[in-house]
Amino acid sequence: MLPVSYQMPAAILLVACGTMACVAGFRLLRWVLAAFGFIIGGLAASSLLGASETAYMVGTFLVGGIVGGVIMVAAAFIGVALVGAGLGAAAVTLAWTQVPGDPHPYVVILASVAGAWLATWLQRYVTIVGTAFGGAWALLVGALALAAAAGDVWVPYPLHPAPGETWVPWAWFALGIGGALIQLYVTGGHSGRVVKKGRR
Repeated sequence: MLPVSYQMPAAILLVACGTMACVAGFRLLRWVLAAFGFIIGGLAASSLLGASETAYMVGTFLVGGIVGGVIMVAAAFIGVALVGAGLGAAAVTLAWTQVPGDPHPYVVILASVAGAWLATWLQRYVTIVGTAFGGAWALLVGALALAAAAGDVWVPYPLHPAPGETWVPWAWFALGIGGALIQLYVTGGHSGRVVKKGRR
C-alpha cells in the first residue's frame, strides 16, 4: 500500500510499465522483469507497515522495490518460467471470480506449475503472450487507479481492480491480444516474427 498522495504517480508508473510490457515485452524482457520486480517487491514490503507510517512506508516501498527488481533481473534466465507460472495463477484466480469463494491453493499451485512448464516448452511465444497479457493487466489496474476516488491510503488489488465491472476481463483480453499481435509482427524483431510459409 501507499499514501494516497502517491496514488497518481504510482498509477502512472503502472500504466507506463504495463504499456511497455504489452507492446514490447519480448524485446525488453529484462527491463520488464526489473520494472515488475520493483512494483511487486515495493508493494509487498510496504504492506507490512501501518497506514500512519507514511515516511517509513515510502522508504520500505523503495527498498523492497529495489530488492525485488534485482531479484527479478538476476533470475532473468528463468524469467519465462516465472511469467508462465504467474499467468497460470492469474488465469485461475480471474476465472474463479465468476463463482463464490477463492480458488483452493492446490489449484493455484497446479496452474502455476502447468504455466511454467508450458512457458519453457513454447518459450518465445509464451514470453510474447505472457508479457502482452501481463502488461495489459497492469495497464488496466493503473488506469482504473487513476480514475478511482482517493482515500487515506491506496491499496491496489491487482487481481480485483474493479469489483463488479464486467467489462474489465474483456478489455484485458482485447488489450492482451492487441499487444501480442504488435509484438509478433512489429516490435518482436526477427526472432519474434511469425515465419511465413515458403520463407526461411
